[in-house]
Amino acid sequence: MKETAIGNYQLEICSNSVASAIEAEQGGATRIEFCQNLENGGTTPSFGQLRLVRELVKIGIHVLIRPRGGDFLYTEEEMLEMIADIELCKELGMDGVVIGVLNADGTVDKVNTKRLVDAARPMHVTFHRAFDRVQDPFDALEDVIALGIDRILTSGLRNSALSGAPLLKQLIEQAAGRIVIMPGAGVDASNIKTILAETGAIAVHSSAKESQPSKMKFSQDQVNGMDEAQWMSSKEKVHQMVDLLKSL
Repeated sequence: MKETAIGNYQLEICSNSVASAIEAEQGGATRIEFCQNLENGGTTPSFGQLRLVRELVKIGIHVLIRPRGGDFLYTEEEMLEMIADIELCKELGMDGVVIGVLNADGTVDKVNTKRLVDAARPMHVTFHRAFDRVQDPFDALEDVIALGIDRILTSGLRNSALSGAPLLKQLIEQAAGRIVIMPGAGVDASNIKTILAETGAIAVHSSAKESQPSKMKFSQDQVNGMDEAQWMSSKEKVHQMVDLLKSL
């Protein structure tokens, strides 16, 4: 993987476009989680985006494998779609994939998650924030570890990693180095040092995003929508967090 530590830490930036990924790299990020449709929690990028980002970005690229918004209870057709997307990522030389499958009762779907893990290897595998919808995080942690997954992205079952810091600390202690627990959700320069100090984490996830209004000069006032502002990763916001990590 093309990843360089920032002091003793790693900073992953969730980038929802090729332009965002370039901003993240220029800001000094360790790696990117690459997705699109961030407004809906993120979905798998298109083939064109994947091919272009691999050509233009040299840091680690970990692709979100999520066929739709909503929950993480998937049909067989959706499983096959995710497997096909994982195979494409492998062909394009991606560094890792980011996955998550649950059962209807809020437990980790170990059978279907294993299918995705097996398809992904030897790429790196992260279990994403589907983890934050589980019934028992301590049991779920052991299930994910047993599946051989490398990292878990979680807010500690709260709306933000700062709010979830007490549980994140417990999960990191239970993991005891068997898997990386990476806090994410609402992480920025104002709280990144606090989150790391309170949890003991060594890797952290942020979108470092800012709103970009439409540059259209003409507006069709009789039609609603299709002119919304877009989110984009900011190299300045990334750089602020990088500087803070270097100071620790």
